[in-house]
Amino acid sequence: MKRTDDRLLPVLLICAQALVWPVAPLLRGTVPTAADLLVAALVAGPVTAALALRRTRPVLTLVVVAAACAVGTGPLPVGAMAVLGTAGVALALFTVATERDTFTAVLSVVTLAVWQLLQNITLTGLSDHNGLDLVLTALLYGSTCGAGLYVRRTRRARQAAELLLNRAESERHRLPAAERRRMERELHDVSAHHLTAVVVTAGAALGLRERRPELAAEALEFATETGREVTRALGAVRAPAPSREELPSPEERLRALVAGFRRLDQPVDLDIDPLPDGTVADAAYGIVREALTNVARHAPGAHTTVTCRYGDTRTDVVVTSAAPPSGTTAHGAGLGGGRGQGFLRSRAREAGGTLTTGPTPQGGWEVRATLPGRTAAPVEDTVPRSYRAAQLIAAIGLAVQPLLPVLITRPESTPTGSHVSAGVLFALLAAAQAVTLLWLRRTPRTAQLTLLAVALLWPLAIQLGNYTGPVLLPPALSMVATCSAVAILKGRGELRAQPPRSRTHRLPQVPVSVFALAATAVHATALTIAVLHRGTTLPTWEVIMAATAFTSLAVGAACLVGTLRARQARATQGARTEQLATWTEEAVRDAWSERRRIAAGLETTVLARTADMVTEAEAGHLDATATRAREALAAMRALLDAVRDGEGDTTPDLRPQPTVQALDLLAHQCRATGRDVKIRLTDRVPERLPTEVDLAAYHVAETLLATGDDDPAELELDADDATLKITATGVPRATDTAVRARLTARIAPLGGTLTAGRPPGTVQLRLPLAAPDDEERQR
Repeated sequence: MKRTDDRLLPVLLICAQALVWPVAPLLRGTVPTAADLLVAALVAGPVTAALALRRTRPVLTLVVVAAACAVGTGPLPVGAMAVLGTAGVALALFTVATERDTFTAVLSVVTLAVWQLLQNITLTGLSDHNGLDLVLTALLYGSTCGAGLYVRRTRRARQAAELLLNRAESERHRLPAAERRRMERELHDVSAHHLTAVVVTAGAALGLRERRPELAAEALEFATETGREVTRALGAVRAPAPSREELPSPEERLRALVAGFRRLDQPVDLDIDPLPDGTVADAAYGIVREALTNVARHAPGAHTTVTCRYGDTRTDVVVTSAAPPSGTTAHGAGLGGGRGQGFLRSRAREAGGTLTTGPTPQGGWEVRATLPGRTAAPVEDTVPRSYRAAQLIAAIGLAVQPLLPVLITRPESTPTGSHVSAGVLFALLAAAQAVTLLWLRRTPRTAQLTLLAVALLWPLAIQLGNYTGPVLLPPALSMVATCSAVAILKGRGELRAQPPRSRTHRLPQVPVSVFALAATAVHATALTIAVLHRGTTLPTWEVIMAATAFTSLAVGAACLVGTLRARQARATQGARTEQLATWTEEAVRDAWSERRRIAAGLETTVLARTADMVTEAEAGHLDATATRAREALAAMRALLDAVRDGEGDTTPDLRPQPTVQALDLLAHQCRATGRDVKIRLTDRVPERLPTEVDLAAYHVAETLLATGDDDPAELELDADDATLKITATGVPRATDTAVRARLTARIAPLGGTLTAGRPPGTVQLRLPLAAPDDEERQR
């Protein structure tokens, strides 16, 4: 399809050129010479071939088409290159703007316009005639480049939106499975690590009961502490908080982990770099924990080295163990469920890395993981400065080549004069307006004032250039840039504005309506001056009324175009936001269902066996403690098998409502769709909230993050004696009427309050922890 489109337009241009010349002269009785037909064919062939390949080599196509048309303009009659020289060059320039970056597109149109100006000056001088053909050509090039840049920006925005929706849809199906794998992995890591340590310690104490009876008391004390730690850890697995205050750093967690193994008489050397919080640190911790647990199972007493190197491009995590000492017994050799190596590779893969395991030449074992580093995130490719310099040099070389048309054309005479033609002045003013439009996004107020000031210079250019053409044409051309600015600003203003940047502007904000009225007045004045200077039989008041009506229609049409464009963009954005919100809700509900299902089995299996182990350890029964620890491990393996066998058996109609404990799933889903979201719970938030407050708090957070903003957002949940406070930053659209209505509907039945706007993009909600009575709720 793409190849057909690429060939179709060049063929249509050739047909249109043939109708203009030579078919039209033939119909009038003028027969072109054989030489003219040969030259036209030699020019049209390369132009058509180049335009057919314009998408693969757009800049080269533009150079070939412009040069070929310039070569054919000299020897051929007037009109022989009219279509190819205008529409063909415009098509090539449009392709450059759509397929290349903005710098290349602007440099191409400037180079082409300067080359055209120098060629025109070389042929006709600075005076002699009005020169409107040059202005119209420059306007064509500028409009074509602007249209190409707009198409490119729109296409990239559409592709980005499609990519975002595809990511959201894939994450919607992946999040429940990811949550199931997370809980399965955490159950294995937490339970297997701690309970294995109890079994190993108890087994060693039982084996050395005759020679070292003091080990029994240490093993019982260790079993009691470890059992309680297992209970707390499994509670965190059931309800992981998005963020909590005063959590240990990744380095502290690794050091504490190694210290725990050293207490089990495992000699471990540690050499680690500080790691930032995040996926890489979590993966490194899980890999080290699983590797040390395997050493304790299969090679107790073996010297182990843990190394962690955090670099710019990669993070290396290496756990190397030596051969176990001779005569040692591996009490935990048969305790594994065979899933450890798979979980290790899963952790590394989910963090964006790889993992390898294998024996060492000294008879030990090594686990080596390669994870992302500081600069592992993908970045956009930047163009080298040398390439930009080469582009500028090539553009200057092409622009200052007016000798080419001089050598190939046969000018009868080169007029001279003492004044600059109106065409040159018009071209300079049009160039100033085009440059001003390029700065409209960065400095809108300065650009608006500049456009209005330049518009008043067009009547002066008509007078200084002795312009004798149609008097309405120059003022109409001057309105193109201003109307384009009105349409752009109107479209941007109709959309929901982002919070203002934290910098001081010297000029005040100018509303779009004020700028439109000022543009109407300024252009009506310029048009009136131009008409009265040329002379007319109409009364002055009629000229003023007609000029005002004409400019009002033009500016009004620009406002209408901007409004329609904004409505279309807003509708597209609204549909995307709604789809994202729907998929986020479904993903979180499905993942929450999986978490609740697994947690229900956890409470009746592993936690119950662990509680029995703690009871036996507190009673001083070492044999029973070891037995209960083995039973807890067996219950854990059975639960893991049940989790795997019961994938996807939750009925959608019976899914539980998410609560505050599901906020980590909500944050994960938002981050998966490309938005940086942080949710933090302070230590003052109760572990158990009233049911209505728990549900309302989650839905408030879900509504705030589903407003369609792209800025990084942060939610903080804090509490005092009687109030739960939710503070959200980075959500400017939360102040919209529809969003405020949804938030109010959530918190009003509970007696909650909402405060927004201080500072902009910040929303604060308060929910009473004590539910109101029925009378107050009804009121």
